[in-house]
Amino acid sequence: MSMAGTVNPQDDEQNLINKAKHGSLDAFNTLVLRYQDRAYTVAYRIMNDEASAADMAQDAFITAYRRLETYRGGSFRAWLLRIVTNTCYDELRRYKRRPATSLEDLPGAEMDDGPVLPDDAPTPEQSAQQSELNAAIQDCIQSLADGQRIILVLSDIEGLSYQEVASTVGIKVGTVKSRLSRARVSVRDCLQAVQELLPSIYRLNNTDSQPAD
Repeated sequence: MSMAGTVNPQDDEQNLINKAKHGSLDAFNTLVLRYQDRAYTVAYRIMNDEASAADMAQDAFITAYRRLETYRGGSFRAWLLRIVTNTCYDELRRYKRRPATSLEDLPGAEMDDGPVLPDDAPTPEQSAQQSELNAAIQDCIQSLADGQRIILVLSDIEGLSYQEVASTVGIKVGTVKSRLSRARVSVRDCLQAVQELLPSIYRLNNTDSQPAD
């Protein structure tokens, strides 16, 4: 069987990057189309505002195009998301706003789409319970330090590996692990502290909250 026409996705991406480095706007636009949803999602979870997220994603792509010569290989996604993250942080510092994250997913969710609910259409009661839970989670995540919040978003929601998060944020893998661990514990403890405000189906039993011997 002929293998003509088979393209390795990584080779295809590298070819696009090389062409973009040599001034091809078409090649760079192809990269934009490939990563625009991911860039917007990260920006939205940091900015918690649709218009701001769209602006930050656009600014990040402009910056990425201008800085293509600084890309030396490795994960292009991580390199790009680092620019998105830094663009958002610069904007937040400018207006002295705190980052926030969309809470369509619980920390640890693997995909971007949809709340953690059964596939069947939720009843009004289930929708109300999910809204209450999301509000409680939002308060807990917003209470995290900026560095912990972005790592939680990139790792547990965006699904980046420890190494990719480290490259994106510009810190060591060990620091990623320690900050992520603290962030997870903080969110879990926060939710336990306010569990009386949560729908009954999400509350921990007293026996469940006791540490194992």
